Amino acid sequence: MSITPEEEELGRQIRKWAEEYAKDNGFAINPDEKTINIVIRGLARNRINNGEQYCPCRIRSGDPEKDAQIICPCIFHKDEIEKDGICHCRLFVDPGRIG
Repeated sequence: MSITPEEEELGRQIRKWAEEYAKDNGFAINPDEKTINIVIRGLARNRINNGEQYCPCRIRSGDPEKDAQIICPCIFHKDEIEKDGICHCRLFVDPGRIG
């Protein structure tokens, strides 16, 4: 599937946001470029198609209140990083556990 110019520009904005968010919160973004590109593309497409930056690795329920929990950064990411060293979508990582 090809990337539209809108997705490409939004992807650049999301990546910049993700890098700043990670830095401000003591995380890092995943150093695996292929993984990051897939996740960011999914975030961009979700924002374009669904109006919000839903985590691409989680399934929306259709209930706006429940789905608000999976807008990136989702409510689960900090616990996942603390427990596993990486969030479920593999976007944010604990820089001390990158190896």
